[in-house]
Amino acid sequence: MAETAVMFVLDKLTPFLANEVQLISGGREEVVYVRAELERMKVFLRIFDRLDETDEEVKVWVKQIRDVAHDIEDVLDEFSLLLAHNHGDGFYGFLHKLSCCIKNMKARYRIGYEIQGINSRIRSIYEGHIRLRQKFRAAEQAGSSSTNTWNDRRGDALLLDETDLVGIDGPKEKVAQLLVGGGLGRQVVSLAGMGGLGKTTLAKQVYDDRQVKKHFTIHAWITVSRNFQTEELLRDMLQQLFRAIRKSVPKAVETMSSDGLKKIIKDFLQERRYLIVLDDVWHINDWDGVKYALPTNNCGSRVMLTTRNADLAFTSRIESEGQVYNMQPLPPEESWILFCTKTFHGNACPPHLEEICRCILKKCEGLPLAIVAIGGVLAAKDRRRIDEWEIVRRSLGAEIEGNDKLKNLKKVLSLSFNDLPCHLKACFLYLSIFPEDHLIEPMRLVRLWTAEGFVEAKEGKTLEEVAGEYFSDLLNRSLMQVAGTRSDGRVMACRIHDLLREIIISKSREHNIAAIAKERINQNAIWPDRIRRLSVHNTLQNIQPNRCVNPCQLRSLFMFGIVEKPCLHSLFPSGFKLLGALDMRGTPITKFPIEVVNLYYLKYLSLRNTKVKTIPRFIGKLQNLETLDLKHAYVTELPAEILNLKKLRHLMVYRYEYESYTNSKYGFKSLENIGVLQSLQKLCFIEANHVGTLQELGKLTQLRRLGVLKLRKQDGKTLCSSIEHLKNLRALSIMSTDENEIIDLQHLYHPPQFLQRFYLVGRLESLPHWIAYAHSLVKVYLRWSRLKEDPLVFLQNLPNLVHLELLQVYDGDTLCSMAGGFKKLKQLGLDKFDELRFVEIQEGAMPCIEKLSIQRCKSLEKVPLGIEHLSELKVLEFFDMPHKLLKTICPDEEGEDYWRVACIPEVYSTYWRGGGWEVYSLESFSEGENAPMLSTLINSGELQTRWK
Repeated sequence: MAETAVMFVLDKLTPFLANEVQLISGGREEVVYVRAELERMKVFLRIFDRLDETDEEVKVWVKQIRDVAHDIEDVLDEFSLLLAHNHGDGFYGFLHKLSCCIKNMKARYRIGYEIQGINSRIRSIYEGHIRLRQKFRAAEQAGSSSTNTWNDRRGDALLLDETDLVGIDGPKEKVAQLLVGGGLGRQVVSLAGMGGLGKTTLAKQVYDDRQVKKHFTIHAWITVSRNFQTEELLRDMLQQLFRAIRKSVPKAVETMSSDGLKKIIKDFLQERRYLIVLDDVWHINDWDGVKYALPTNNCGSRVMLTTRNADLAFTSRIESEGQVYNMQPLPPEESWILFCTKTFHGNACPPHLEEICRCILKKCEGLPLAIVAIGGVLAAKDRRRIDEWEIVRRSLGAEIEGNDKLKNLKKVLSLSFNDLPCHLKACFLYLSIFPEDHLIEPMRLVRLWTAEGFVEAKEGKTLEEVAGEYFSDLLNRSLMQVAGTRSDGRVMACRIHDLLREIIISKSREHNIAAIAKERINQNAIWPDRIRRLSVHNTLQNIQPNRCVNPCQLRSLFMFGIVEKPCLHSLFPSGFKLLGALDMRGTPITKFPIEVVNLYYLKYLSLRNTKVKTIPRFIGKLQNLETLDLKHAYVTELPAEILNLKKLRHLMVYRYEYESYTNSKYGFKSLENIGVLQSLQKLCFIEANHVGTLQELGKLTQLRRLGVLKLRKQDGKTLCSSIEHLKNLRALSIMSTDENEIIDLQHLYHPPQFLQRFYLVGRLESLPHWIAYAHSLVKVYLRWSRLKEDPLVFLQNLPNLVHLELLQVYDGDTLCSMAGGFKKLKQLGLDKFDELRFVEIQEGAMPCIEKLSIQRCKSLEKVPLGIEHLSELKVLEFFDMPHKLLKTICPDEEGEDYWRVACIPEVYSTYWRGGGWEVYSLESFSEGENAPMLSTLINSGELQTRWK
């Protein structure tokens, strides 16, 4: 986005002037003029953001500003690079310094000359600014006609007959039950999900349902939309309410303020059981502007919202003790039925087109609006011309961009993007760098956004915390989909809907956010004239040196799925000295890329999942490096020069080697003076092979995540002393030298109050006393502890504990979870308790437990006593357990399936059903009398199975 580029340059211009760099005569005045004009343009860019994106004159003007901003940034960075040059000492250092001074004098003249040229361009752009400002004022006076047109088009969803719909019956029944069921208080029922899922369609079908109409005495349907006026909305509501009782609205309503209108509505509804639908609510403020007009009477009234904003749906549910119905995509079979209905008018798909059609349908990902729209395009294609259908499959993004029949689809999918503030638009379009179906890690995004300069500083928050808020906002706006969560509720990965990604790529190209190289470059390839970020997918043959990319302007380079060994010098012979982010994770390189030595501005470097073994000493020259990601590389030692990187915030140097049930972890040898890296927020995993290192850790007061390996008993006191100073710590991992080495953490008296995750691998004489007071803990993982006392008794009062994993932790024969213990625990794992014979769960313990996993407890004689009290239990897993335990579960079963289970005890699942155990062999699931029941259980979501 142009505004982001301008803000980024303004941030650089201020210190540039403050440092009193002497340019040629008049140069300072030129820079001051540039800054003043950019400040003025920034304001208008924010106003422009509300204009229709289809205005080509505006697009050209914005592009000119963006190009100027990028050119200024390049000039400033090249000049600063010369000033930052290290000249060395001695006579040769003096000669080098003299030579550089001469070069700097030339550079001063050059930068002054270039800024003069930039100022000439800015004056020309200013003339366009005047014209566009006049156009904007005219558009303001005329009103937003594009919005009105859009609202008219949205009304199509209200006119659909039920016969036109597929897969509506189940959702309609569930939502209707949410409205007519429940208590007498006013409740809000929200239908939430991304655009195109059919929220309005479903809401209208429920609203028109005969039983729903009969249940409520009065109804109103209000379309809110993005640009509504509160007074107009309230007057519309009053018109519908008075029409329902066949009365005219009082004339005074026409001139009333919103407060007066709200009072009339509230008085009108106070004694009635009402149903009010607010369709297409975008923001919490929109809901806040209406909700006080809707009384919280005890008549069983309901408000139904449709929204793309998950945060709004959640907030309204909490406020009213209501419900949220999260809209789901159509399942594959129903998607196919709808597709064939729209494409082939209800007839079967011709066999020669089926493969292509299913590929196109897969892109729709169950989005009803997309299926209908694309089906309409294909319906006009000649069914005998398979090549025409193949073109659509191959270039669906271009179809969405240019086909008039898909304008409505593009509009629906783009609305959420258009509603974003400027800083989030840049962050969202940045997602175009990732390949199709790529799972995106939140922290990777956070670090990249920060390195790219997209994140605005906020007082009292780190840049990473602000970037995390950006990520949550995009999720809440249904612009990204959660693809996996961790046991403590954190998002593990997210993804983008395929069709939304096509739009992102188009807009990213338009705004020059990033260019994607995913096919061999040919004569017809369309590339921007200026590429700031390049993402290479699958093969390096996509890049031809000096053909598609000007390396002098390149700021970020990403590689995904590269199978060749990349040589940066061959790809970019003239170098890319202004590069700020380099991500080569997963590439088959074995040596640290030597070209990195000259990347003074590099902030983000990832060599994750490579075979790099050593880091050269020249890494100390990367003065601006913030993230060094060597996770799952083979580096075990860092040079002392790493301590020169004072801006380093995330240092990840470790790998896992997985075995049958556990994994071994390898980090890097300690650095004695690591305390100088005081910007560090994540440090994983450093070996405790020097006592001085453990003392130095206490200086890293910004740490959020710390991992320490090879800890010895005698080091415990020193480590505890350092941890006392780490007030911001959220996650702590500690591992001893081997499973018999005792870890002594009893000397920690004031644990970090924000500590949420604690991983401890090593023998304990007793559990650290302070754990019972670490009330922020949500996840605890203990391994090799070999305790003599029941750990459940000690841990059960942690108020926020959600996930507890215990591996070889206890040598006793009985575990007991007492009544009232583990109030929030959802997941418990017990592994390799060799002497354990009985597990008891008292009534009232673990009221929220959803998953209980027990494995390799060879002495366990019975299923946990009291397991019938666990009303929320969804998954119970036993792996590699004794045969006698199976006998207690199903003592009367002697059939073939049972004995197959008994012979292969690590391959089976059990399910508690109505007071009796049902046991299934995973090998016999597809056959026999159990198959129908199993299918029912799996489809209903009640049974989860697991293969080991």
